Amino acid sequence: MDRRQMLGGTAAAVSLAAMSGSALAAQRPYRVGVVGCGWMGMINLHALMQIAPVETVALCDVDHKMLVAAAETVMKTPDSLVRPTRKPALYRDYRAMLAGHKFDIVIIGTPDHWHTLPAIAAMQAGAHVYLEKPISIDVSEGRAMLQTARATGRLVQVGTQRRTLPAHIEARERIVQSGLIGKVGAIEIHGYYHQRPPVFPPATNPPAGLDWNFYCGPAPFLPYHPNIHPIQWRAFREFGNGYIADLGVHFVDTCRWMLGLEWPKRVSSVGGVFVDKQSISNVPDTQTAQFEYDDLLISWTNREWGEIPDGIGGPWGATLYGSKGTLKLGSQDYEFKPVDGGATLSGESGSDFDKYPHDRELNNTDRGLIVLTRYCVADFVRAIEAGRPPAADIEQGYISTSTVLLANIAFDLGRPIRWDGSRVIGDDEAQQKLTRAYRAPWIHPATV
Repeated sequence: MDRRQMLGGTAAAVSLAAMSGSALAAQRPYRVGVVGCGWMGMINLHALMQIAPVETVALCDVDHKMLVAAAETVMKTPDSLVRPTRKPALYRDYRAMLAGHKFDIVIIGTPDHWHTLPAIAAMQAGAHVYLEKPISIDVSEGRAMLQTARATGRLVQVGTQRRTLPAHIEARERIVQSGLIGKVGAIEIHGYYHQRPPVFPPATNPPAGLDWNFYCGPAPFLPYHPNIHPIQWRAFREFGNGYIADLGVHFVDTCRWMLGLEWPKRVSSVGGVFVDKQSISNVPDTQTAQFEYDDLLISWTNREWGEIPDGIGGPWGATLYGSKGTLKLGSQDYEFKPVDGGATLSGESGSDFDKYPHDRELNNTDRGLIVLTRYCVADFVRAIEAGRPPAADIEQGYISTSTVLLANIAFDLGRPIRWDGSRVIGDDEAQQKLTRAYRAPWIHPATV
């Protein structure tokens, strides 16, 4: 028997409140700036414009062509709560943007290596920040952002998305917190999407209007290859931390939240480039990682090749194994099967085409992302108005991001990492890898 039902209880309340204009009442439109106007930066802005009164004051990107296109998109964004009447100002340098305007909210949608410096600068300028995950390129950056948020009193919501998703809120309450699942002793998280391109065109000069030196910024300089920008930067350790940090961090965060977990005690990881050896990408095409807690093991597996499974959580998700049953989490749904053969319980957070009809015009990926993001930005705005921490607060983003970054340190060194919540235990070389050197003239916040 399969029993799939409408969301109930707190999950239903969250669903309604997140989309209620009265819950997001503001004295005036929120003055918003965006740093990084590519895919997720604009998804985040689009969702914010749908659920809250917003004036998009300025946009910033090192790609002028993308920047101009983003400004045009703002002016014609459908389903906006407030119709834009003035094009946003355009900037190449986030420092000039922050100096030129006063913002209530700044969205950071850059590649990972550019999250920290704009986020810290935005908080110091008085703005609350909506920050893409993973929050940082190294552990020390994340700690610096957390310290800045606490020192300035600014709120930071991290776009891990699942802490605000009604289906996963319901699964947490209905299955985990109720004790229905029993004792959870093992969790498997996986990502099987093929995101690592096997072939890149040869290095060449960047196109006119793209400031490639600024794009590389504090990261090690990488010659420009077509297709790295705007989306395949994830295939390079210079700009990101592989798919364990891109996909894995979502469900590491989700499972930590569901079970009330903090830091792992021991982290290990192995893998490599086993199949797509011809690619210039330097992130692994195959990787596993293990995160050890008291009486619990969380495992991550990804491969950028082969079969992509179907079903709930098939291509990307998590499975929680409990003594009384198994809970599968997908991107927007869940399914629980008791070990005694009882009824299967399930739920999902679907689209809301009645309220946001233009969602139908998005591609399948963006249609799912806009749903996830609306709940996340709605919680962020409610947190600002209530003066409370958001659901995906920067501290939780710091712990989840650092957890997967520790796995990459273990991967690089070829040995496990023992961790006490603030530093590596008994391994000076691993401790030094908590901070990645910045390329001049940029200065790492941990050294200030």
